Amino acid sequence: MHLSFQRLTRILGALILTFASLHTARADQVQVAVAANFTAPMQDIAALFAKDTGHKAELSFGSTGKFYAQITHGAPFDVFLSADDKTAGRLVSDGKAIGTSLIPYALGSLVLWSPTDGMVDSQGKMLATGNFAHLAVANPKLAPYGAAALQTLGKLGLADKLQPKMVMGENIAQTYQFVHTGNAQLGFVALSQVMKDGRIAQGSAWRVPAEMHSPIRQDAVLLERGKDNPAAAALMQYLKSDAARAVIQSYGYAIIE
Repeated sequence: MHLSFQRLTRILGALILTFASLHTARADQVQVAVAANFTAPMQDIAALFAKDTGHKAELSFGSTGKFYAQITHGAPFDVFLSADDKTAGRLVSDGKAIGTSLIPYALGSLVLWSPTDGMVDSQGKMLATGNFAHLAVANPKLAPYGAAALQTLGKLGLADKLQPKMVMGENIAQTYQFVHTGNAQLGFVALSQVMKDGRIAQGSAWRVPAEMHSPIRQDAVLLERGKDNPAAAALMQYLKSDAARAVIQSYGYAIIE
């Protein structure tokens, strides 16, 4: 059978529209609450997720404590990426999340950082000198990185001495801004916020040894609202993929097997 060029063109066009329609029908959106320290890697992962699956992840960033309050009051999120391993578990206990979906997606690192070269030595000994006006720390009641910072200062015996110099960020993103804009000369932030291509991108820093504070294990969980959303299930699976793990490690996080 011989088909004319015009008829063949119409058939191909119809097939393309059919495949495009099927792709659109499969693609869904997932609303994701993301701990502020994980902003940059999650933006990269969301782009890869869209490319590889066709699903779109709508991201909101903030403090883990505030997200907990919002989710328990009905905030419309499908997936939650916490900055610790306690808050996601509490949502499971509260009946707001699916317990079998709970996974660790990253192990965070704390760093004392200043954008000024030479301000922070490689062992953090300059903290004891007190030769600075302000030290930025995230609110320990809302942000696990803030709690880790206070544990570190406690182990150094400097918590009381430095209390008058502390400025509190609502979350780790605001804490970073305090330092980045010069409102504080230095501060405790997430390593992922100042690392690029495997090194500290600007200024000087002390990578706080892990034994100075409780492990910053970060868990993800599927929320009740997202249990029937294919995109939410796909994202939970994607967080365990080699592609996502490569992004996570590139920002200085470790992977928990």
